[in-house]
Amino acid sequence: MSFESLSALPAGILFALVTSITPGPNNTMLLTSGVNFGFRRTLPHLFGISSGVVVLMLAVGFGLGEAFQRFPVLYTVLEVASVAYLLYLAWKIGTSGQVKLRNGERRPMKFYEAAAFQWVNPKAWMMVLTAATTIHVSENFNSNVLLMAVVFYVVGFPCISLWAGFGTAMRQVLADPRRLRIFNVAMALLLVMTLYPIAARLLS
Repeated sequence: MSFESLSALPAGILFALVTSITPGPNNTMLLTSGVNFGFRRTLPHLFGISSGVVVLMLAVGFGLGEAFQRFPVLYTVLEVASVAYLLYLAWKIGTSGQVKLRNGERRPMKFYEAAAFQWVNPKAWMMVLTAATTIHVSENFNSNVLLMAVVFYVVGFPCISLWAGFGTAMRQVLADPRRLRIFNVAMALLLVMTLYPIAARLLS
C-alpha cells in the first residue's frame, strides 16, 4: 500500500463516519426500535444493517456498480422499489401502538430483514456507490473494496448503535401511549422525508 493510498484512509473513515451517523432510513428505524423494544432486542437489527451494508459494498465493488452504469433503467427500478418499501415501513411505524406487545403481533426487525433492507435503502446505495468510485485506500481495486467494507462495518456499527441507544434512553419518557403514538407518527413522517431527493428526481 503506497503513501498516497494510506493518506486516503482517513478520508474513507471520515466518509463512513459522517454517512453512518447522520439521519437516514436506518437510523430513523433504529431510534424507533430502541423506543419500542429496547437496545437488546434491537441488536439483530443493528448487526443486520452493518452486515447488509458490507455485502452491498462488496456487490457494488465487484461488478454491480458497472451494471447500473450500463443499464441506468435498473437504477430507476431500484429507486421506485425503494420509495414503495419505505412508504410501507413509514405506515407500519406511524400506526404502531403501545410499547407492550399485543398477542405477539409487534416485534423488532430481524437480522436478515435488516440486511435485506439495505438493497432498497437509497442512503446505503449512495454510501457504497460513492465509496466504490471515489475513495481509493488501496491501489489494488479488490483490496480497496474489501478495505472499505471493513471500514463501513468498524466505523458504522458504533455510529448506528448511538441511535438505538438514544431511543432506548427515551423509553421512560415515551411510556405514555399518547406520547409514543405521537413519536411514532413523527418518525414515520421523518422516514417519508428521506425520500424527497428520490421523489424529486423521479418526478423531474
